[in-house]
Amino acid sequence: MKNCPNCNSETEDNFEICWKCNYSFTEGKIIEFKDELPGGKEIDCLRCKVPMHYSGIYKFHEGNKTGLWGNVFEIFVNRESFDLYLCHKCGKVEFFSP
Repeated sequence: MKNCPNCNSETEDNFEICWKCNYSFTEGKIIEFKDELPGGKEIDCLRCKVPMHYSGIYKFHEGNKTGLWGNVFEIFVNRESFDLYLCHKCGKVEFFSP
């Protein structure tokens, strides 16, 4: 075990990056990792001018579930999917077609 010089947490000897603060032992600095989800784009909020966070693909459908056989009839319902982006500063939500 070795100690991180940045946050003083114990890290396995074979790790090159601290698990707690992302300090790189080989480069001697903290590494910033971007959250990269599949389909994610870098989009700024139009109100706040801060980067919006990709929240994933959300699927919506038109119509109601009908009683006991509701799940069976779901195959006949129109489904749409959208990429969802959130602004954590103002709460704005943006939908984009994938």
